[in-house]
Amino acid sequence: MSLSPTLHLTKTWQLEPKISNLDSRPKDRFPLVVLLVFLGPSKSLLIGHAKSVQSCHVFPLPVFPTVFSSHLVQHEVVANYSHLFWVPGSDLALVPYMLLAHIDVVPADENDGWEAPPFSAKEMDGFIYGRGTIDNKQSVMGILQALEYLLIRGYSPQRGFFIGLGHDEEVSGLQGAMNIVKVLKKKGVQLAFILDEGLAVLDGVISGLQGPAALIGISEKGKATVKLSVFKAPGHSSMPPRESSIGILAGAVKRLEDNPMPILFGEGPERRTFEHLAHRVMLVMERSPDTNAFLRTTTAVTMFNSGVKVNVLPSLAEAYVNLRIHPAQTVQEVLEFIQSTVGDERVKIELVDGFDPLPVSSYDETSFGFQTIKKTLLDQFPQVTVAPGLCIGNTDSRHYTDLTKDIYRFTPTWIRPGDTQRFHGINERISKENYEELVVFYFNLIQNCDIKELPSPHSAGHEL
Repeated sequence: MSLSPTLHLTKTWQLEPKISNLDSRPKDRFPLVVLLVFLGPSKSLLIGHAKSVQSCHVFPLPVFPTVFSSHLVQHEVVANYSHLFWVPGSDLALVPYMLLAHIDVVPADENDGWEAPPFSAKEMDGFIYGRGTIDNKQSVMGILQALEYLLIRGYSPQRGFFIGLGHDEEVSGLQGAMNIVKVLKKKGVQLAFILDEGLAVLDGVISGLQGPAALIGISEKGKATVKLSVFKAPGHSSMPPRESSIGILAGAVKRLEDNPMPILFGEGPERRTFEHLAHRVMLVMERSPDTNAFLRTTTAVTMFNSGVKVNVLPSLAEAYVNLRIHPAQTVQEVLEFIQSTVGDERVKIELVDGFDPLPVSSYDETSFGFQTIKKTLLDQFPQVTVAPGLCIGNTDSRHYTDLTKDIYRFTPTWIRPGDTQRFHGINERISKENYEELVVFYFNLIQNCDIKELPSPHSAGHEL
């Protein structure tokens, strides 16, 4: 039996469950502000990161009392700050699945132009402003709040599931996610699928697409950091050579920017996403930074260092290039392209770090994870089109590839024009209505996963 909550937002934008057949216990409120203010200014990109999340192992207890008191839920803290929950199912023949989110965020400074202090969780015009509201505290709270509601109603799953909340996703998840994976491997766990953050419901973001589209990430781009350097003998600025180390390196950087990686549209999972769009739309996509990233490996020069004094010719000039690699390419192929494009032996090219694009998860009509997520979406948002997509950013779910062949990257966060700049930018926000929708989505998804067989496919009208 499906359990459907009715949620009400109070003036303090707290979610209050109003469920008619609850017992006489008080109606608990679970405000999003608790998580926003509790964590404070995260230093996930700084050395002090661990201190900023050191109390995260206790933060959910007063907010989700049923989750932490239920005999059904097993909880452990991993690597001091991350969280692993296990909710066993009654049918041991059903392979469990896993929901992922992360509690850390990138730094934010109010002086950068925020309309509200980034850790105030201030409400303005129906939106809650704060760092992490769309990356990724909304998923942390949405998942736990959905579980709280289900447990209050006496729900017991048929299919068991894990919840993993990492504490260092923004710095690659080397402590949080990787140690959660170690715990699961030690237990011999294999998963039917994983659902993590990634893509979203895009409304008005894709040129030429009428209506909103929910893109479920079935792969992630790879990533590489490449260092370019030029060394020349130092000297006095009064006797400059024809070409300086800075000039040579600047020329190499300019050639990389003038010659982007080739368009690979149709050679990766993005083809299924946009196959109904005309060639005209693809050209529009190429001109937009928001959608160009789906078409090719992107090249971003992020650091350029040289010189120590105004009258000294520097001996060394260095630049760092960040590349997000299309699934049709590898790190090695990208390095060869850079070498060919730079075309200057004086420029040393070094791979600092990198990894190839992630495997493509299944998304056909026999794919349990994809189809169950899709059904949940269409039941809640019948007006959206649902399609597999390519996640252009990276998540810590890549560490889980030994546990399942199907990793999906999606949250039902609505992204409209201008919102993509809010990720890791200023004025990050989520509407109160959308947060409520997230809770309902996870509430329904958990129940939908109890089926033994896939639901009937939705009509072709929902297909891209």
